[in-house]
Amino acid sequence: MELISKAKIWAKSLKRDIVALWLAARDPRVPWYAKAVAGAVAAYALSPIDLIPDFIPVLGYLDDLVIVPLGILLATRLVPAKVMAALRVEAARRIERPAGRAGLIFILVVWLACIIFLALAVRKLI
Repeated sequence: MELISKAKIWAKSLKRDIVALWLAARDPRVPWYAKAVAGAVAAYALSPIDLIPDFIPVLGYLDDLVIVPLGILLATRLVPAKVMAALRVEAARRIERPAGRAGLIFILVVWLACIIFLALAVRKLI
């Protein structure tokens, strides 16, 4: 029973940190490189498109269990500690999925950039 409650607390903190990173990507106090990482991690975590589709056994959940938490860990360490603490408080108040055109456009731009990069890499191999 204790393991389940710890997992629920961990999941809530991940959700809060994803929203905090979304806010960090737009905060003027955050350095540009931290904004880039925070925005990419938040966009990936909030995106309905996975790097590895969930229907693939075992590997499908790898991004959800490993890649996303490691991305959150990296991004939260790049954001200044005092700023991240303030953003976590703000995110805890919101705890809702960021919505709006800006978020949608950002996610689409990130995925388009990934597709273009992949296409260029494949073209060089051929």
